[in-house]
Amino acid sequence: MNPALLDLSGYIKFFIGLFALVNPIGIIPVFISMTSYQVPAARNKTNLTANLSVAIILWTSLFLGDGILHIFGISIDSFRIAGGILVVTIAMSMISGKLGEDKQNKQEKSETAIRESIGVVPLALPLMAGPGAISSTIVWSTRYHSWQNLLGFSVAIALFAFSCWVLFRAAPLMVRVLGQTGINVITRIMGLLLMALGIEFVVTGMRTLFPGLAA
Repeated sequence: MNPALLDLSGYIKFFIGLFALVNPIGIIPVFISMTSYQVPAARNKTNLTANLSVAIILWTSLFLGDGILHIFGISIDSFRIAGGILVVTIAMSMISGKLGEDKQNKQEKSETAIRESIGVVPLALPLMAGPGAISSTIVWSTRYHSWQNLLGFSVAIALFAFSCWVLFRAAPLMVRVLGQTGINVITRIMGLLLMALGIEFVVTGMRTLFPGLAA
């Protein structure tokens, strides 16, 4: 593990990676449809609940994820490769326009449809803070594990949750301005960025587990 301190560009890279993984712009139509029956005050409350839940889930992954890996005897490089493969899979779904099918299956949809509160499930988990975002956060925290880096990651997560909250507050306007075509284009661009990030995770893990590959 590399204890070196990250500079600002490292935290920006972490933030952009979260943004690409979660793709809040692509989730806006889902948010609109799920809250269409709510009055504006209730929709705003759902928005706040969802993004607070996302921040809590990612902070938990940031500080406890490494310990969970040790409990199960999983090396960070193996987890990095698995996380990278998962990220690439999500990215391919984004590019092909099948993201929703991967993040939430039909059974999960039927189970959560009858629940009164949708802020935590399914919006926060699994639509936003899904396995990809959680695994990415654990990978970053175990690679740069000093308290200064963890503090920087915590701030980045808070800013990310705040950005998602702002986007969802402007959801009705953004849907009218961008249209479904514009949202689809942005989703595919995010998918390309995410695929590059996932491949980087896999390559880094492979180089550590198989040093001969770097020769």
